[in-house]
Amino acid sequence: MGKVVLVTGVARKLGSRFVRRIQHDPEVDRVIGVDAEVPEHQLGNAEFVRADIRHPMIAKVLAQHAVDTVVHMDVSGTPLGSGGRAQVKETNVIGTMQLLGACQKAPTVRRLVVKSTTSVYGSAPRDPAVFTETMPPKSLPSGGFAKDAVEVEGYVRGFARRRPDVAVAVLRFANILGPQADSPLAEYFSLPALPTVFGYDPRLQFVHEDDVTDVLVLASLDARRGTLNSGTFNIAGDGVLLLSQTARRLGRPTVPVLLPAVTWVGQMLRTAGVTDFSPEQIRLLTHGRVVDTTQMRETLGFAPRYSTAETFCDFARSRGPGLLPPDRLARTVDAIAAALPAGANRT
Repeated sequence: MGKVVLVTGVARKLGSRFVRRIQHDPEVDRVIGVDAEVPEHQLGNAEFVRADIRHPMIAKVLAQHAVDTVVHMDVSGTPLGSGGRAQVKETNVIGTMQLLGACQKAPTVRRLVVKSTTSVYGSAPRDPAVFTETMPPKSLPSGGFAKDAVEVEGYVRGFARRRPDVAVAVLRFANILGPQADSPLAEYFSLPALPTVFGYDPRLQFVHEDDVTDVLVLASLDARRGTLNSGTFNIAGDGVLLLSQTARRLGRPTVPVLLPAVTWVGQMLRTAGVTDFSPEQIRLLTHGRVVDTTQMRETLGFAPRYSTAETFCDFARSRGPGLLPPDRLARTVDAIAAALPAGANRT
């Protein structure tokens, strides 16, 4: 018999993509998708069970299907349907507690994979240039999805101590982008003009949604020779981009705002429909965040297909040209330079 994989959060695009991908692996015999909402996207041959992981009934699902691998993807910063921030937090934190309690009681469970985020490191002015997996944050996240992820990881560490026989992998993803991205940061980059903090140009990292699917599959199966797929790993594409570079590649103008007015920026973004744009998101767009991916490559044995720049370019193509398309802007600058008197552009 192959593996029986249970995946939470399959009503979301990323969860459904992963379900469709892993069910074709020869090591997998059955895939059970779980969510409180009915997925709008196809799940292939996977079996869907409508269940809310915040309720104890998730334990019955694990027992009924003799699940041996659990992939917890129902940790997100955006609500489904009409749900608000309170519902998202309950699903992230209370749902994780219920799921881990069910896994602890299920003797068949042998592997747990948890989707987390590099937001657990926070964003502060005195942060190190690059975060490794063992570095504590200078300032713990105070709210939003980032705080949820910190709590989730704490519960996962407790589970790992109580069930040392279960291989546990925590994947801390950088900001996930791609044509189907539906995160708060993707919503921010989709605005006609990008509010920025005056005087700051943070470094950002991205990971492509295709690479997210691939590394989740890698962590869900038996480790390949010479690798270890249990532990905590930073997952990000190579390189970094400055926020100013992302704006130019999108063709969108920036609207610098003085630092004391960052609260107003958050209120404006929420008014514009950017959900869960918490103070932690604003700190990211002020101070940035970069993580080290050595363990991802050398221990986990994963090499992303997309760099940070390639990931953002793929995302930008899916959003269409902005108000200031880069090629048109370049032609305009060249035309102005050519129209200037000789030597005027050298001053």
